[in-house]
Amino acid sequence: MSVIVIAELSKGKIKKASLEATNYAAKIASQLSTTVTAVIIAKAAEASLGDLGKAGASKVLCISNDKLASQDSQLMTKALEQAVAAESADVVVFSHDFTSKAVAPRLAAKLKAGFVPAAVGYPSIEGSAFSVKKNVFSGKAIADYVIHSTKKIIALLPNSFPVTLGEGSAEIVDFSVNLEGIESRIKVKEVKKESNELSLPEAELVVSAGRGMKGPENWGIVEDLAKSLGAATACSRPVSDIGWRPHHEHVGQTGIAIRPNLYIAIGISGAIQHLAGVNGSKTIVVINKDPEAPFFKAADYGIVGDAFEIVPKLTAAIKQFKANQH
Repeated sequence: MSVIVIAELSKGKIKKASLEATNYAAKIASQLSTTVTAVIIAKAAEASLGDLGKAGASKVLCISNDKLASQDSQLMTKALEQAVAAESADVVVFSHDFTSKAVAPRLAAKLKAGFVPAAVGYPSIEGSAFSVKKNVFSGKAIADYVIHSTKKIIALLPNSFPVTLGEGSAEIVDFSVNLEGIESRIKVKEVKKESNELSLPEAELVVSAGRGMKGPENWGIVEDLAKSLGAATACSRPVSDIGWRPHHEHVGQTGIAIRPNLYIAIGISGAIQHLAGVNGSKTIVVINKDPEAPFFKAADYGIVGDAFEIVPKLTAAIKQFKANQH
């Protein structure tokens, strides 16, 4: 029996969120006196998988099947179900991202497993009791979810824990799956790459803006600030809905939930739906000309003023600070 972690690639490298999930799985495995098996949909020769061993996996199952290229959740579920059976795993760990939202509920139904999405704490395991912490009420409270089923699935909210790499190594194994008789319902017509170099769920620094920017033509100062910090860019829902910014930059309750070390919000009022997706940030800085903006109540630091004056000055100060470090 092993603990299985579902890992993913980005540009041929293991995603940071997957390494975090592997660390998390290793913690569970040590409590259960077992090992971690990582499962990845990729050819072993096409990726650098060594970090999975350093993060705590003792084995990596590489699933290579042309039918999985469409990322059809039905096919992916079938493949992962076979991997779980082969490893006799009772615990499966995902990172709480696009893949887990599509696949983990299906897999839970197939395995008759209890499922906790967006977990933020290590499980408490005492005998048959298995409880996991997650945010509730739009992040205003934390609840303990107790899983009673034999099979358990957990999706870890990215950036909840720092990634720790040791000296371990993992055995790389090609794993064949049988997907005969299942036709994909998804037809891929076009593939568009995200413009962000940094993945929002994995970014440690995020600069976000809202309707206070008045129009997409003013986004240059936001991007300049992000570039000076080495940060990812994000936006509020209204901004993505009216087409100022792409939908993959939308953070909030109905967008991407993030937990960066630093979140800078520019011209965002701070409605509860937005706060629900960002209030796990370690430090929140709010820039808004309205002193009554709700976001200030959640901010660690607040600046009341015109973003078009403040943001360029902040960018210049950061560039000057960095120049002085050399």
